[in-house]
Amino acid sequence: MLIPFSMKNCFQLLYILQVPKAGLKNTAKGGLILQSTSNNIYQNLAVEDWIHDHMNLEGKPILFLWRNSPTVVIGRHQNPWQECNINLMKEKGIKLARRRSGGGTVYHDMGNINLTFFTTKTKYNRMENLKLVIRALNAVLPQLDVQATDRLDLLLEGQFKISGTASKIGRTTAYHHCTLLCSTDWISLSSVLKSPYQGIKSNATPSVPSLVKNLLENDDTLTCEVLMESIAAEYAAYHQIDSNIILINPTDETVFPGINRKAEELQTWEWIYGKTPKFSVSTSLNLLSEQSYSEMKIRIDVKNGRIEDCSIDAPDHWLPQEMLDKLSTRFIGNKFCQSEATVLINALLRTCPKDHELYSKWHLLCEKVKTIM
Repeated sequence: MLIPFSMKNCFQLLYILQVPKAGLKNTAKGGLILQSTSNNIYQNLAVEDWIHDHMNLEGKPILFLWRNSPTVVIGRHQNPWQECNINLMKEKGIKLARRRSGGGTVYHDMGNINLTFFTTKTKYNRMENLKLVIRALNAVLPQLDVQATDRLDLLLEGQFKISGTASKIGRTTAYHHCTLLCSTDWISLSSVLKSPYQGIKSNATPSVPSLVKNLLENDDTLTCEVLMESIAAEYAAYHQIDSNIILINPTDETVFPGINRKAEELQTWEWIYGKTPKFSVSTSLNLLSEQSYSEMKIRIDVKNGRIEDCSIDAPDHWLPQEMLDKLSTRFIGNKFCQSEATVLINALLRTCPKDHELYSKWHLLCEKVKTIM
């Protein structure tokens, strides 16, 4: 059963448990099952942060159920340029988020369920959580062949990945979260999780490609709501707690003091792109103007999402070296992103010599450089 978590519900819980009126902070006596009313990735990730940072989970495990509008979520130590098609995502209005846990890149939409299991550090057990999910799936579909792997993924029929795992372990608390593919949009998933960028060298954690499948393909009557109810029931039985799902609003400061600041931080450029491990891009670009054809070599070093060093080499007959050096120098210190490069390049083009051939080559060079960002 779904119960809206209004302030009335909050105070009822606080009264019953006889704890101070401080939102959810100390109300998880025996454990809670929460479900977000938001489909915003940054707000839902902020809930994870808030619970991890503020709640005493000793003897009070929490299951958090949440879904998001179309989003690509990268791991804490990943490179978004390596993992996804950033420009295509912008065209499609698909968000990009960096979570605080490790692991690989995943695609979220309303056909995917996210499960977060919160416990103390000593009670942290990802395999037990996955076995619980398998039992919940079999309660709905008894003939479903689902197994947990050594990598802590869930495989359907021995080959199709339906769930991936990541986690964060703190000093005293921990959480394990996983996805569950029910009816995800395959076209969007396959198109945006394919990076078009070439020549990237990085020590960032790479994702491991897998065959995937929706549970809906095994039963076309299946819904995310049915699966969440079954998982909640199995979780409640396992932990011997109330099976009611409490609906929460992740923007409610009366329940989660300070949570909106956490959500704001998660959607900043500095967090999403600036936390990318240092990397370099080395590639060649073909330049074709009206009168000549040349190959240009470019190398860019990026640290904290900003260009630390840049070198552009092209034949002398194509463009004067001083113009190439000017472009390289102006890039240093700027964000490694197309929008900022566009502003910079437009300013530089206004300083270009009033020579039609030089201007055309300079413009073409600048446009080519933008394609690697």
